[in-house]
Amino acid sequence: MSGVELRARVGWLLGALAVDLLLGEPPARWHPVVWLGRATTWFERQARFGRPAAELGWGLLATASVVAGAGAIGWLAERALARCPWPLRLVAGAWLLKTLLSVRALAEAAGWVEAALAAGDLPAARRGLTWLVSRDTSALDEPRLAAAAIESVAENLSDSLVGPAVAFGLFGLPGVAIYRAANTLDAMIGYRGRYEWFGKPAARLDDALNLAPSRLTALLIVLAAPLAGADPAAAAAGARRDGPATASPNAGWPMAAMAGALGVELEKRGHYVLGRGQRLPAAPDIGRAGRLLWTVVGLIGAAASVLGLIGRRRLAWSQRC
Repeated sequence: MSGVELRARVGWLLGALAVDLLLGEPPARWHPVVWLGRATTWFERQARFGRPAAELGWGLLATASVVAGAGAIGWLAERALARCPWPLRLVAGAWLLKTLLSVRALAEAAGWVEAALAAGDLPAARRGLTWLVSRDTSALDEPRLAAAAIESVAENLSDSLVGPAVAFGLFGLPGVAIYRAANTLDAMIGYRGRYEWFGKPAARLDDALNLAPSRLTALLIVLAAPLAGADPAAAAAGARRDGPATASPNAGWPMAAMAGALGVELEKRGHYVLGRGQRLPAAPDIGRAGRLLWTVVGLIGAAASVLGLIGRRRLAWSQRC
């Protein structure tokens, strides 16, 4: 990657983070993730359920079509932006990238659950949690509501920020578009039961794409812990011990690191217990998880800025030569 390309990608990433923090999510009609969801729903409606082989075939077709389509649109957008004047290229590129990552919406949803729990309003907390998790929240008590919110902050930190940032840094807009397409497919159809075979290709692709980001997210939580008043040694120990404890090969790593950093036990009944034996979480722990989230954002911004300086020096050196 040339110094010019490196600086451009850094500028887009920092700009995307700034747009996200200032403006949040765009309207649904302009949101690429919503479009990906609609494309997935269209394939689901066309699929023929009842025979595993047919379901798997439709799942392969849906996954390949949505992912390839997203990558092609990302490639075309990047090519089109390359012909624009640099100020327009910077602004438009940052906006496009922002639509494929999300931090503020995650923090706000977790904050809603925290505020409801702090007020003792469990029904409101359960309603708010449905924005973060797909599980049934109707019977969750306060500790498990807090645990589910903390788990979602940790897992979505990987899916909505670290993963997209890594994909973009390595492969530009086509890479991040492909990553978000696979992530959206997995979130919608990567489940057992009705989608056992139809969703299997999407689930396996998402697993493969998240092998590195999930573990990098755990590392970032460890690095962010001392800056956010949490325990880095316990975060590292938790990730090593409980990272492989979930059915997903990836989800456990950031969640286990978060459990260790906060010193709490995170349990999804019938599925996993992370940080077993530690105290049960409460509303303030959601806020602590939020502070870790924002600290990781700061670390990513700082790392991107350093890379931007490196790109600037590489560009200056090449111009001298």
